[in-house]
Amino acid sequence: MALSIDELRDKVADLTMRGLNTQQIADELSISQRTVIWLNSGAAEVDHPDDVRIGWRTIGVRPNRINAIGAIMADVVVEECPDVDTIVGISLNGILFANSIADQIDADIAIYRSVSDEVDGHLSNKYGNVGGRKIVIVDDLLSSGETMRRTISTLQKAGAEIVLCVVLVNKTEENSVSGIPLRGLIRAIRV
Repeated sequence: MALSIDELRDKVADLTMRGLNTQQIADELSISQRTVIWLNSGAAEVDHPDDVRIGWRTIGVRPNRINAIGAIMADVVVEECPDVDTIVGISLNGILFANSIADQIDADIAIYRSVSDEVDGHLSNKYGNVGGRKIVIVDDLLSSGETMRRTISTLQKAGAEIVLCVVLVNKTEENSVSGIPLRGLIRAIRV
């Protein structure tokens, strides 16, 4: 469902009041952190950041739909790098896609918890190890690329060989992030 700017402002204010940070709100509403900050600031509409809100709730509410998108992503992964060991899902929204891809190509799964734009995230220790492994990173959206860059940095410090980044929607004109190839199933940019 499309939301007006005022409805988005109200939603951001509500989520902020509930204690969610900028990263969590951006994940929840499928907008960039810059847009969350702008909406929270109450700045005039003419000063809005260049962003596109992506709503994919229709996909997210049904596991079979996640798996259908995961099958397309898995096909891209196999085409680009057939010998991947581990799929890393970026929390929150990349986890379901990563799980689906890993299941379909018989790879391990790991989870990167993104914290905020100011603080690096971390790998969950309950899932696969990334050290010495060939890794594909998965998320729902790429807006500014900052979360993906932080994920890449954290995984490389842990000894991972990152071979590909895959997103449902790429909201940039970029085809790589930090030198790693980037594949988006959909590109959504302003013209």
